Amino acid sequence: MGTGCISAVTGGSAADAQHLAAEFSGRFILTKALPAEALHCNTSYLTAVANDYGYDVVYSRMIDGIGETGDVLIGLSTSGNSGNIIKAFEVAKDKGIITVAFTGITGGQMKAISDYLINVPSADTPRIQESHITIGHIICQLVEEKYFAPL
Repeated sequence: MGTGCISAVTGGSAADAQHLAAEFSGRFILTKALPAEALHCNTSYLTAVANDYGYDVVYSRMIDGIGETGDVLIGLSTSGNSGNIIKAFEVAKDKGIITVAFTGITGGQMKAISDYLINVPSADTPRIQESHITIGHIICQLVEEKYFAPL
């Protein structure tokens, strides 16, 4: 059973995903590390797959290769309609990976295919992205408290 947290993103949300993956794997508050990865950071993989197969499958192919049952896939998309993240969520579902969508007000297409939807009640991209990082920090703290708090 997997224990990793992986994130798929597009555009400006990439920086937020990389930041949150670093919080999980480096440390947030406590000194324990958790496995986490921002999928867009491997540029050799990303450009090869985008060139050979298309940008719409860059995350789904990686999820198929490294994702395990019990992992958590977080997708950040202000619109909720990023095709490459939607395809990654579809593969994740087939593999028993938990999906969490961070979106804007409507949830877009990700709303229907996510196990958990966190849709910020705004259509303003900067406000949505600011909210995503704050929500991500709250989740980091809750995860640390759940797994590493003294008994």
